[in-house]
Amino acid sequence: MPSPFPGLDPFLESQLWDDFHSAFINHFRELLVPRVRPQYLVNVERYVYLTQPDDDEDEVVKIIAPDVFVSDAGHGWREYAGRAVATVAPVRNRLPMPKRRRAYLTIRTKEFREVVTVIELLSPSNKARGDGVAEYLGKRANMQSSTANLVELDLLRGGQRLPTANPLQPGDYFAFVSHANARSYVDVYGWSLRDPLPSIPIPLAEPDPDVLLDLQEVFTTTYDRAGYDYALNYRASVRPPLSADDAAWVAERLASLTTNAESKPE
Repeated sequence: MPSPFPGLDPFLESQLWDDFHSAFINHFRELLVPRVRPQYLVNVERYVYLTQPDDDEDEVVKIIAPDVFVSDAGHGWREYAGRAVATVAPVRNRLPMPKRRRAYLTIRTKEFREVVTVIELLSPSNKARGDGVAEYLGKRANMQSSTANLVELDLLRGGQRLPTANPLQPGDYFAFVSHANARSYVDVYGWSLRDPLPSIPIPLAEPDPDVLLDLQEVFTTTYDRAGYDYALNYRASVRPPLSADDAAWVAERLASLTTNAESKPE
């Protein structure tokens, strides 16, 4: 059965987030590969090495483990038609920047392929006040200091939001798209619990334009293949708690689903 909600399912966050996180990342990759091949590789859950010069010009190597990263496959430039246009208009914001400027991001494989985009799906631990947030922001600062583009998906209502120089626009969920050639700026896509997930641009290496990826398609594929329609307990309370209006809306969606199922002929 399809999800009873037009966008993200709020029951996932407190019940099956770890499972959803892994499944979503893999389906994200499946849908992104056809849009970027053969010029780019899309890799999941592999360590990448950030080579950065220290103050005394000695090389310092830092290791991060992104959810997904895109690297140059070394097959020559691919021609793209037009630029990606997202389904939700972003709000241009500014990012807090690390004080020290860094060098470039590379992946140490046999081919020394350069990483061009890092994609992160935030987990509750990334948004937990204290050590969780501090650890992720340290990782984020390393990525900001490289020449890689950065895409961060915050599909969690709970926890601390990623810091931006200006307040975020209203929304329950956010996507942050930061281009390496405009590092101090970030395009922020925000949407509510009641909205479908938007399509967002995924930056690539210049001169290639961004490619568009439909996050709703990724979510729907993940939900259907994982069987969350029967794995989730829809009688439980939503955590974090919803506003009164959203709680009533969720109850209506679930009641409508039950009514439709009972009305179907056997």
